Formats: sequence, C-alpha cells, structure tokens
Amino acid sequence: MLSTTSLTATQINISVNDIDTKRGGYIRVYIFGEDGYPKKHEEALYAQNKKAIESSILFTFEVDNTLKEFAIKLFHDENGDGKVSKNWTGIYPKEGLGFSNNQKLGMFGPPNYKNSKLSRDEFSEVINISIVYP
Repeated sequence: MLSTTSLTATQINISVNDIDTKRGGYIRVYIFGEDGYPKKHEEALYAQNKKAIESSILFTFEVDNTLKEFAIKLFHDENGDGKVSKNWTGIYPKEGLGFSNNQKLGMFGPPNYKNSKLSRDEFSEVINISIVYP
C-alpha cells in the first residue's frame, strides 16, 4: 500500500556550498514560485534555515507534487535578523547570496524568476548552489 506522502510530496535536496563558517549566523534557503522572487521572503513557498557551522550543508524539502517549476534563493544571514543586510551604500548586500541556475547579482539587481527557475525535469538528486560573498 502506498502512503499518502509518496503520492502528494516530492523531495528536493539542495546542497549549499562554499559557506564561510567564520562569519557565524545561519544559512537561509527559500523555494519560490514566481510570486515574490527573490526579495519577498514571506511569499516563499518553502523555507528552512540551519546554523552556518559547516562549509557545505544539505537542505531537504518535502514539496507538493503540483510544484512543477520553482526558483531558489539562499543567503548567509550573519546577524540572524532574517534579512539580507546591505553595505554602507544601502544598495549592495554585505552578506553572501546564492540563486538557482547559477544566477548572480547583476548591475541592475538580483536575477529574475525566468532566468532562475528550474523545472523538476532539469535537476538530478541534488541541486548544488554556492554562496557568493561580496
């Protein structure tokens, strides 16, 4: 007999790499649909955080099978406030960030959903994302 979980949920594994553990704090990972990506964390479909105590951390999410595409944002929340802290300019982040599809911050801000999105067919057992520090 199949369990209800196997019929309605799928596991997504995200490996966060290149973590600078000397900075302390937490690694926060968000899975978004198109709405809110990448800035409105409260609109993320799924979210987790773990202490930044290892250079690579695996996050496992049980997501609904109806989720066919999504984008991932993660950041190193050094001060534990749940927000991406900015540098002295008030514009540029001073904490490390990472995005799905190897997207990076650009001259005009964060990547968009279209370039960051993944479909279930596009990834293997583990999605690897490295944190890029300013």
